[in-house]
Amino acid sequence: MHSLLKDPVALQAHIQKITGECLLKEPVYPEHIDGIKNSSAVMFLLGLMPGDNGQAPEPCLILNKRSQEVTQPGDLCCPGGGISPGMDTFLAGTMTLPGLPMWRWPFWSAIRSQRYKEAKILRVLFFTSLREGFEEMRLNPFGVRFLGSLPIQRLVMFGRVIYPMVGWVSRQQHFRLNWEVEKIVSIPLRKFLDPGNYVRYQLEMKDPNADNGSRQVYDAPSYLHKNSLETEVLWGATCRITLNFLELMFGFEVPADESLPVLKGIMDETYMNPKAS
Repeated sequence: MHSLLKDPVALQAHIQKITGECLLKEPVYPEHIDGIKNSSAVMFLLGLMPGDNGQAPEPCLILNKRSQEVTQPGDLCCPGGGISPGMDTFLAGTMTLPGLPMWRWPFWSAIRSQRYKEAKILRVLFFTSLREGFEEMRLNPFGVRFLGSLPIQRLVMFGRVIYPMVGWVSRQQHFRLNWEVEKIVSIPLRKFLDPGNYVRYQLEMKDPNADNGSRQVYDAPSYLHKNSLETEVLWGATCRITLNFLELMFGFEVPADESLPVLKGIMDETYMNPKAS
């Protein structure tokens, strides 16, 4: 197990250093709010959560499992959603007030002085992820420490861009879910560093760009989460965000595709339209 996973304080400092240095190297975010109106901000939420079978709390990635009432039902995802340019822009300024998350982030002053317009957009994105986290799972916004951001992800199927923010929840271990979320799934970070937990997910789905009903196959490395209570597949954009995080922070890379066991699945019409069921 990576030594940083034994020291949560050192782990948070490491994440902040890597993400902050990446942001200072080159522009990442659009300078104007128009550049993010049709995008989403998500919270890559980390924290100490109880381990399997009553084990002591350890650093985990905290994910939502989408309910059957929304599109992409059953998927594991980061809390988050669409940006509300008016409200989010207006209220995002509170994030840099003394004592609040971005004010405590050690790279805020440097980002703001070197790329002021980008810094304001970053502030909006983080606020959006907090707001959505509160709506979906009653994530306490005052209990989240901002650790930086991760590379953006483009959703070809939905024509959207996802901006992942990294947050550390300090004390909250219990969440109250709204109708969009079936349950919380916490996965220890150490499990993501085990190559044996990955599969080559071959998911057959309808081609969104075709009108003739033809189908295509999603084929990519995915994480298979198993414990005594559940088995879940982490795939798609959320898996790519996670793999980016693991590579940046720990230098971890998934084994080559041809060496991974194959897991097959089928996506029906209810994936994009739950009312079709």
